Amino acid sequence: MKVKQIERIYLDVPFTSHTGKHIQYWLPEWRIFQICKLTLDNGQVGWGETLHNYTWSQVPEDIEKRAVGRPAAELMWDDSLGAGAQMALFDAVAKAQGVPVYRLLGAKVRDWCPISWWNIDMPARGWAEECRQAVKAGYMSAKLKARPWFDLHAGVRAIRRVVPAGFHLDLDYNGTLGNSANAVPHLKELEAYEQVAMIESPIPQNDVAGNRQIRTRFNRPLAMHYGSPPIMTALAEDVTDGFVLCAGASRLLRQAAICEEANKPFWLQLVGSGITTAWAAHMGAVLSQARWPAITCMNVWRHPLITPGHEIRGGFYRVPETPGLGVKINQAALQRYRVDYDTVETPRHLYRYVRASGEVTYYACGRQELHQVYPSDAQPISEKGSTLEVVPDDGSMAFQKLHRETVQAPVRRVERRRKKKEA
Repeated sequence: MKVKQIERIYLDVPFTSHTGKHIQYWLPEWRIFQICKLTLDNGQVGWGETLHNYTWSQVPEDIEKRAVGRPAAELMWDDSLGAGAQMALFDAVAKAQGVPVYRLLGAKVRDWCPISWWNIDMPARGWAEECRQAVKAGYMSAKLKARPWFDLHAGVRAIRRVVPAGFHLDLDYNGTLGNSANAVPHLKELEAYEQVAMIESPIPQNDVAGNRQIRTRFNRPLAMHYGSPPIMTALAEDVTDGFVLCAGASRLLRQAAICEEANKPFWLQLVGSGITTAWAAHMGAVLSQARWPAITCMNVWRHPLITPGHEIRGGFYRVPETPGLGVKINQAALQRYRVDYDTVETPRHLYRYVRASGEVTYYACGRQELHQVYPSDAQPISEKGSTLEVVPDDGSMAFQKLHRETVQAPVRRVERRRKKKEA
């Protein structure tokens, strides 16, 4: 079975209505998917996808030169071919053998895999709406981007009002708490909420001493991305309860084997539509320590690109048992969302950080840069009544003037608090 043809198809898949209000200013490029359709010389077709501006590895431009004419089984463990091509190779080979993909990965240990809802940082009403939707869709946990520029107590309290008993929150700070002196008192306060189940990367992961201090003083599991600090350091210093794994098939199995020996659980962070979510299920089926809910972010797009979509029940979804990935590509969706571009622009905007006192700071950096700018600006950690608002470019002279000023340095003012409801 040799690779006969590889076709790459770009899609622009819209976000859900609620998610789109917020994520368009941070990750608009997540709308772009690259679908990989791989055909073998026996006519078998495999499908894969790459979230074009995020996934752990992009499909290289010379993929045809590297893959066409070569045996598919020889290529499928090559992580350097990118997420979409590797997924398509496994799908095609497994279909040709008449087995589900997990049979090519290892011995099955579970029939149902845990999965979590995902979304970015939002005001309290926004988080509550996301978790309301999560419960309705069958999820029992949500991994949310916790950020110090929001009153996180208000966010958790709003969520508590709309979720059932047993619904869990995993809060990902992406290092924005800065140091253990900031993190420990803030995290200790969150212990009051039984819904808060786990914390990810509260401070930079390479701060070994700081993370060790947090873990010894905070009474919830701490998760960190595998590889930073180096795995032997992380294990020797015991700085984390478990890991986040995001890699190609070969690296994932190597990393999972180390987690197995160290008895450290992990979640699979393999981001994409229903196609990637199926791939995550096959991985989760054979990796014994994939005990924490997988993060695929499938919920942020309007269409899963498969038909039917995955059924989520009680926070789990079933591992497909039909040959290959076990999902049917929705061809109508491929036609509807097909485009001839691979990038999208972020709408011009400012961020307006508002404190209960009326003190306001405007930032002109992007959301990703704000992760470093905000802590460097010595701003408060999750102050009561604080919030972050987007100020979109309305074309006015006032916006242009404020933008020019803010590009030079953050602008601080005292303003009357706006009465605004944002969900």
